[in-house]
Formats: sequence, structure tokens, C-alpha cells
Amino acid sequence: MGGISLLGICALLVSCASAEGEKSAVEPEFVLTYAENQAEDYPTTQGAYRFAELVEERTGGKILVQVNAGAALGDEQSVIEQLQFGGIDFTRASLSSVGEFIPKVNVLQMPYLYNSADHMWKVLESEIGDQFLHSFEGYGLVGLSWYDAGARNFYTSEKPIRTPEDMVGMRIRVQESELMSRMVELIGAEPVQMAFASVYSALETGKIDGAENNWPSYQSERHYEVAKYMTVDEHARVPEVQIIAESTWKKLSPEYQQIIRECAKESALYERKLWEERTKRSREIVEKAGCQVIELTQEEKVAFQEKMLPLYNEYCGEYMGLIDKIVEVGK
Repeated sequence: MGGISLLGICALLVSCASAEGEKSAVEPEFVLTYAENQAEDYPTTQGAYRFAELVEERTGGKILVQVNAGAALGDEQSVIEQLQFGGIDFTRASLSSVGEFIPKVNVLQMPYLYNSADHMWKVLESEIGDQFLHSFEGYGLVGLSWYDAGARNFYTSEKPIRTPEDMVGMRIRVQESELMSRMVELIGAEPVQMAFASVYSALETGKIDGAENNWPSYQSERHYEVAKYMTVDEHARVPEVQIIAESTWKKLSPEYQQIIRECAKESALYERKLWEERTKRSREIVEKAGCQVIELTQEEKVAFQEKMLPLYNEYCGEYMGLIDKIVEVGK
């Protein structure tokens, strides 16, 4: 009578253990998409990955968030539209893009509104910031947390900028935002709305004379190679925001919703730290490459600020009370 060999017993035990492991593996209840238009190593993308990790950890694998970087799912405006229709679940977007859908948030990106980064964060982390997150309701979106995007500055290819007069007649790339276009018009330049991915070649070929963005974007996309003059006017501190599609939000239990909010806020703190480090590193790289950095005096900044007064009347007429509160926070 034949018996089971020792080898056979071992194989049987391994087989049983494997089957048991498969049974105990967690089946996710939700597999959700996250759209990010920046590169893999960019602070906002790293914040998105941190968010995904935290969500998986806190839900015990019941919710998986798949991050798609490098604009794989489209540019910011098309992604926001897809969120509104439930085609994408999460994104991180600039308020310049969101403002085209939700006019009220334009208040938070008005030129020269904040006197420092600390001023902006005091506003965003107060009841004022919460009020703006709630303003996403009714647009098919739910605001989760604020991300940092630093201060935006002008950079040009042919000559440095110190005064508004220096910019007269220049073609300056702006985001797909009417507010940003109007800002450039008031300075005296010609705004050119253009996708971020097209800026390098447009600067290189002379299709545009300059653009405006933060230090990490200027450096990571190598715009400094074709536009070597950076004017530090800090005309805009445009917060970025993590968003979830309202249709997705409604599918989640209150417990999952709470976890999502907590993870979004934790990932925002992580992203802000990365942003600060990346900004410092990007500026060092640009300066070592021989680019000319023009630091404006306060008096020189005032000349630009005065050009913006009509913009406040046009975009913030009904929200001037909020503007006053924001300014007061910075005093």
C-alpha cells in the first residue's frame, strides 16, 4: 500500500497555505482614478501618491486610488469636466482652472492679494478657506484640501522686466484662465492662453516672449533654457486644491468620507513640505545655470499692483467683503 511521501506532504501544506493566503487577501470595494498633470517627481504628484497610500492603509485596502501623472488623463480643465460627469474620481487642480467653473474661487487667486506665504495659509486654514471648499458644492465637485503651488513670477526670453512698461507689447503665456489673461492685458502685454506642455517650444520658436509660473515649474520643464530672465514679482499665489467627483463622494459611506478628508489634509501637509524643499532646490539650479533673477523692490511692485485695481472691480465686486477679510488676516 502506497503512502504519501514527505515531499508530497510539504507540497500539500504549501498549497493549503497559498489558498488560505488568497482567501484572506482583501478585495477592494472601490478602485478610483486620480488625475495629475505634473511629472512623477513633482511635489503635487508625490502628494497624490501619499494620499493614495494613506487611503489604502486607513481603509485596510478597501479603497484603492490609482494615480495617473503627466496629464495622462487630460489637461486640468478637461479633467475637471470629467469629474463633473463622474468619468474621473479625483484630481489636484490649480484655482486658475477651477475658477473657470466656480467664479467665487477667483477671489483666492487675485493678483497681489497676499503679502506672504504665511498670510495665504492663515486664510486657507481658517473659516474663510473652509467656506471656499464648501463653494464647490452644486458644481458636481467636492473640495477636500489645499495644496501649495508657491508664488508665480514672470519670465522672459529677450529682456528682463522691472516695470509694467517693460512688458508692453510682449506676448505672455497664461493658463486657460480669463482672469489671468485680463491681468496680463492690464499690464500692457498680450495674453496667450496655451497648454502647459506647449510652453517650451513656444518660447524657443518666439511664438511667445515670456510666461509666468512658479520656480519648480520653471525649472522642471527647463523653461529657463529658453527664457533666462526671471522677475520675482510674486504677482500671484494661486492655491491648488484636491477634488473628488460628487458622484463618487455620494457612493462612499460617511466613514469612508471622513477617512478621505483626513488623508487629503495629511497629504497636503506632506506636499507643502516637499514644495518648500523643491522651490529652494529649483531656484539654486536655475541660478547656477546662469539665469538672471530680478528681485523687485517694494516700490517697483506697487507699480504692478496699481495696474490691477480694475481687475478687483471686475471679478470681485460682490465679494469685496471677503477681500477685506483676507487682507485683514495679513495685518
